[in-house]
Amino acid sequence: MDDRFNTIAGWTLFGGIVALGLSSLSGHYFLADKENRPAKMGYVIEGVEAEGGAGAAAAEPIGMRMAKAEMSKGEVIFGKCKACHTIAQGGANGIGPNLWGVVGEAQGQGRGGYAFSDALKAKGGKWDFASLDEWLTSPAKYATGTKMSFAGLSDPMQRANVILYLNSQGSNLPLPAAEAAAAAPASDASAPAADASAEASEAAK
Repeated sequence: MDDRFNTIAGWTLFGGIVALGLSSLSGHYFLADKENRPAKMGYVIEGVEAEGGAGAAAAEPIGMRMAKAEMSKGEVIFGKCKACHTIAQGGANGIGPNLWGVVGEAQGQGRGGYAFSDALKAKGGKWDFASLDEWLTSPAKYATGTKMSFAGLSDPMQRANVILYLNSQGSNLPLPAAEAAAAAPASDASAPAADASAEASEAAK
């Protein structure tokens, strides 16, 4: 009986040693040369801003994007917000405040007594098109410490579409002029043209 017990104990101990060794070897294999983040992730999480991707690229001025925005697309994208926000006139606050008529109103105030974070209260100012665009890009960066956990919309046109829809719900403020937004790049482009003209004149002498 003792011999049988010793045999069983020996094989059990041997099996444990083998399992431990295989675990160590597999760990070294899968971690080898993998201390850095992969260049291409296996999948993309929708709504999360990509590092150095579209969210980091310079977007057109908000006036130019608002001129091209589509309200129907904004309403569809706003579907992501309905888990926390209502937008009907007189609607109740939820996890987030009711958003009826929010465009043009003071930031971090009102909204039926909603308890805004101190971070957003400290921002001051009103929710105009530019501030909403910045907020929707990354709420956490706009107001560090905000209670809003949404990662943001990295696509500039998605933000413009949503803002256009928000504006249609009880605000209806005039859209920013696209011409004014485009004026700055146009004036910058005139400088190289003037330089080229001057060089041509020198060459003709």
